[in-house]
Formats: sequence, structure tokens, C-alpha cells
Amino acid sequence: MEATTIMAAASVAQGVMGFKGNRAAAKQAQQVAEYNAQVQENELILTQRARREQEAVLRSEAHRLMGTQRVMTAASGIQMSGSPMQALADTYFSMERDAQRVQYASSVEAAQSTAAAAMSRLNGQAQAAAFRTASLGSILGAVSGYASSAQAQRSYELQVSSYERQLD
Repeated sequence: MEATTIMAAASVAQGVMGFKGNRAAAKQAQQVAEYNAQVQENELILTQRARREQEAVLRSEAHRLMGTQRVMTAASGIQMSGSPMQALADTYFSMERDAQRVQYASSVEAAQSTAAAAMSRLNGQAQAAAFRTASLGSILGAVSGYASSAQAQRSYELQVSSYERQLD
């Protein structure tokens, strides 16, 4: 086998291997991005559960405090009006304000997790596109290498035939 034929075959093999490797890397990039997005979405679910639990505990403690306030007021013999009623209302509105803060924090975290998952998917798509482009570059490089080897072979053959004609 001639050296130029070996070079051409090696160039084609290199191109095909590069193509396959980059295609596999593109697929892997998308899979990693999807995994990372799933992790973000799972964290979102866990965060939402934790915030719901936090809100439930907050409301439970506030209701317990309100019950204690009612019992203390009743035990003192005072009617639930005026200052004791105002204290009970303050406790209720404070509980609602704190619950709304928990709900707001939950919605902010949900938006952040959703955006992070979307960004992960977009990054994976961009990486995959880059690898697919590189795979096409590998094929083009192989074709170019093969064409260069074939041109070198033709040039060599022309030189040999020219030399042989000169000898005759």
C-alpha cells in the first residue's frame, strides 16, 4: 500500500472518529443539561413543600397564641373588646403578614428554580449545537485531507510519468 493511500485512509478514519465523538459529546451535553434541569425542578418541589410546611407551622403557632390570648382574657373576667380585642386582631394580622411573606419567598424561589432549569436546558442545547458543528468540521477536515492526499498522489504520479518520459 502506498504512503499517500495510507494517509488518505488515516485522514478519513480521523474524520469519521471525530464526527462520531462530537456527535456523542452533543448527545451527552443535552443529557447532562436535562439532568441538571430535573435537579432544579426537584429542588423547586422540595422548596415549595418546605415553604408550605413553614406557613402551616406559622399559622398553627399564631392560632395557638390567639387561643392563649382568649383564655387569658376570659380568665381575667374582661370582655373580649377594646384593648384585648385589638391585641387579638394584631396577632391575626401579624400572622397573615408573615404568611404572605412566606408565600412571596416561595414564589421568588419558584421563579428562580424555573429560570435555572430553563437556563440549564438552553446551555445544553448550545453545547450540543457546538458539538454538532464540530462534528461537521471533522467530516469536512477528513474530506479536505483526503482531497489533499489524492492531489498529492496525482502530483506524484505526474512527476513520475514526466521523469519516465525524460528517461525514454
